[in-house]
This record gives sequence, C-alpha cells and structure tokens, in this order.
Amino acid sequence: MFFTKLTLMLHHKIHRLPEDAPWLIFIHGAGGAIATWKYQTDAFKPFFNLLLLDLRDHGLSKGMSPAFDRYNFDIVCDDILEVIDFLKIEKAHFISLSLGSAILQRLDQRRPELIDKMVMAGGVFRATLKMRVLVYSSKLLNLLLPYRHIYALFARIILPKKNHEKSRRLYQQQARRLTQKEYMKWVGLYAEFFKLLDEYFYRQTKKWSLVVMGAEDHVFFKAAHRFVEKQERASLVVIEKCGHICNIEQWQRFNAEAMKFLRAKEHGNFNHG
Repeated sequence: MFFTKLTLMLHHKIHRLPEDAPWLIFIHGAGGAIATWKYQTDAFKPFFNLLLLDLRDHGLSKGMSPAFDRYNFDIVCDDILEVIDFLKIEKAHFISLSLGSAILQRLDQRRPELIDKMVMAGGVFRATLKMRVLVYSSKLLNLLLPYRHIYALFARIILPKKNHEKSRRLYQQQARRLTQKEYMKWVGLYAEFFKLLDEYFYRQTKKWSLVVMGAEDHVFFKAAHRFVEKQERASLVVIEKCGHICNIEQWQRFNAEAMKFLRAKEHGNFNHG
C-alpha cells in the first residue's frame, strides 16, 4: 500500500517491502509528476522500496516553503534530500527522466555515498544547438503566448511522431498543474543547466550507470551516445521506434532493461550500445 506524506516537504509516495529491501528513488523531468512512473510502480515494487517524488511546483508539491524568486539546482536537490533524510535512506538506486538526469548527477556530486546505481531515461547530457534554440524560443514566446500553448508546441517538436502521442499527452496533462510564474522559474533554471551539462559531460562518473534512449529522440540522442562513449562505467540501451519519454512509450522494454541492470551482481561485461 502507498502512503502520502503531506508536509512542507515535497509531496511524495513510498512503498515499503516487509524485508530489508534496497531503495529505488524516481526523479521525473520538467513538467512531470509522480504519474510519470505509472508503468514502473507495479513492476519494481516487488523488489525495491520505492520513493516517488513530485518536484517543487509539480504535481502536488505546491506552495513550498521557503519560496524563492529564482531556482538553481541546489534548491531542487535540497528539496529531494530533505525527503530522503526524513525517511533515513542512506543508500539507494535512482531512476531519472530527461532533466532529472542532470538533477541526479548534481545529487551524485553533493552526496556520492547516497547513490548506488543510476538509470537515466531520455537523459540530457549536452546543451546542443537544438536544445538552446528550444529554450531561448520558449523565453521569447512567453511574451506572446500562455505557457500551456508553448509547452504543447515544444512537446510536439520533441515528440513529433504518432507513436509518441501517449507520452506527449501524459506530459501535457501533468504540465497543466504548473502556473505561468512557476513555469518561468523552471525555464530560468536552464542558464545554470547549460553550464552544468558542460561540466557533467566530461566528468567520469564512478557509479554504474545505464542510459536508456529512444532511437527517435532527435533532440537528445546523439549527446547521450557521446556521453556514454566517454564513460567507463556506463552503458547505453537504444529502444527502436521510440521517442524521448521511453519509460512510457515502450515501458515493457524499459522496465526489463532497467530491472536487469539494477538487479545484476556484476557489470564488468557491460558493453556500450
């Protein structure tokens, strides 16, 4: 059974196993919510204690205190660590999606002893020209359009194909919970985000990591492939006929790959895909 803690902390849900099982923590992307992981919950809860979070302003994490005029990655990480410390979690595996991959790497910098293995779905690893154009266009269009129209437009650009429709629709539904003011705070986060990506791209992670990308992720795929090539402890799984939000669009394949990786005892024979 799930329990919800309603405090000034991030809204979160947990699922505990009766035995001393490892923890698995989920970090969604910008515009997402706990519902991002609807296809993972039942698959992973027989094997792990689960912690699912709504990031600040997302889902039911509204009216957070203290409030900030501008956000940075340490504020986002502080929110997450507050919940983790409250639950007395000392070590955990993590699964992230999209922007969540950068948040996860920042957590790894700040508290490396917390993180065991990392799974990054639709990971964002480099501030490519396409990505910069999308972000700066978003700021410009905000002067003309409500953010919901902007978000719908960019969701269509990032997830353009018919087989991306389910994940595109789910993310648009979740993003409607954001206000215009909240949306602009998260867009403002990208100034720091671009600098952090440059740092992370060349940083050797010491954690065993799995990067899962859709072959049709035309914005983020190439940078993810180059990132994995530079890492000694990372492997890449590419899901064919799949877009950016691969944990929703082809959730059976994603779950199988992530489960195999998280439950593996040895990783020395992992090959880059």
